[in-house]
Amino acid sequence: MLESLVCPVTQGRLDWDRSRQELISRSARLAFPVREGIPIMLASEARALD
Repeated sequence: MLESLVCPVTQGRLDWDRSRQELISRSARLAFPVREGIPIMLASEARALD
């Protein structure tokens, strides 16, 4: 399913971070949480990457 998801901000590729349970958008520099197996694809819920 990961292959069909894209960043809601840039429409770019997402990478899976298994240890943090997040989908990473390197182009937007955001990490989207996955809670109980459900990706939360809202920019307002994303964590900014340094």
